[in-house]
Amino acid sequence: MLGDPGITRSGTGELNLDVPTLSLNGSGFTFLKTVLGPTYGSPLEKILVLPATEEDDLQSRYLAYITKDKVGLQILPVDGNPHKSSAFICHPAGVSNLACSYDGRHLFTAGGEDLTVMKWDVNLDALEAAVFLGGEDLTPFYNLLEGGRTGEFFRELEDYFYYAQLCHQGIDTMEPRKVSTHIPLEQVPFVMQAMGFYPSEEQIEDMLNEVKFSEYLDTGKQVTHINLGDFIKLYVNHRPAFGLAAREIQNAFRVLGYKNESHELALDREELLLLLQHRGEHFTEEELAEHLTTLLGLNPEGGRLEVGAYDPTGTRWLYWSRFLGACGPPPRSPPPPHCIVSQKRASGQVTSRWGGNGEGR
Repeated sequence: MLGDPGITRSGTGELNLDVPTLSLNGSGFTFLKTVLGPTYGSPLEKILVLPATEEDDLQSRYLAYITKDKVGLQILPVDGNPHKSSAFICHPAGVSNLACSYDGRHLFTAGGEDLTVMKWDVNLDALEAAVFLGGEDLTPFYNLLEGGRTGEFFRELEDYFYYAQLCHQGIDTMEPRKVSTHIPLEQVPFVMQAMGFYPSEEQIEDMLNEVKFSEYLDTGKQVTHINLGDFIKLYVNHRPAFGLAAREIQNAFRVLGYKNESHELALDREELLLLLQHRGEHFTEEELAEHLTTLLGLNPEGGRLEVGAYDPTGTRWLYWSRFLGACGPPPRSPPPPHCIVSQKRASGQVTSRWGGNGEGR
């Protein structure tokens, strides 16, 4: 029955593509791939691979799993396609265990408080039909983007993708441009950040290694470039499944901050800058100064990525005076001439704006 893809059921369930699933290699437990996996309201609590029979195509394998109250099937390999998974409520009060028959045609689930065991008939043809109806190639992944293939988000992604090629070749170069369908791997983090996903250094390393060694077992060579289609898959599978919720920001203020006179949660500026430079994947003082001044538009447009070089002296002075509210030069770093603000306001010779090139505004 197409209405019941995968499993003959006694209840209904909703498809909720949720947290990432991590794939490990057999030795050393190195992360090979991160893909979106189904949770249907809770993480997977048990998984098992259905045994292959003589009639089955050995290239087509299936995974059975249970969540808090559902049983489901997943087509292997897992790649983030939401149509490859299906699940239905099996025990509303909670499921405690899962087993399958020797031929993989039936699943058995054991309840908790209801003290029942359910037998489920597996319908793999219906699951494959659901995948076919969901579209081929990149269609399922386009639909996971806001607005789909024709939406503004995808057009913006294309623009950033090709802009990354310009940055790699050099913004000011006079050489003929080489338009390609690929970008170098070192540009991947910048495009991710431009699309609103800010991975940690560890996540960036995992993403780059995932692409770099994706063909290593077959060719013995590392991948150095990525095309737009593979980038979309990488973005969809690695971005936060739920985005950044307001409650997470509130919780950060609750943990790191304090209540001010108005009984509102607040963060002390000096304490925040100290945390950014000493906790987790911390910034150096130069990195923090560059990022903060770039966010405020005090650096040349495009920053280090476009200009190709970065002079930390002026930015450090800006950081010291603008963000720390300090008087006088920062320690061991006098203000450079091109960052001095003219005080000759009475005579009309005024430079009232911080400048990176010494020109008045």
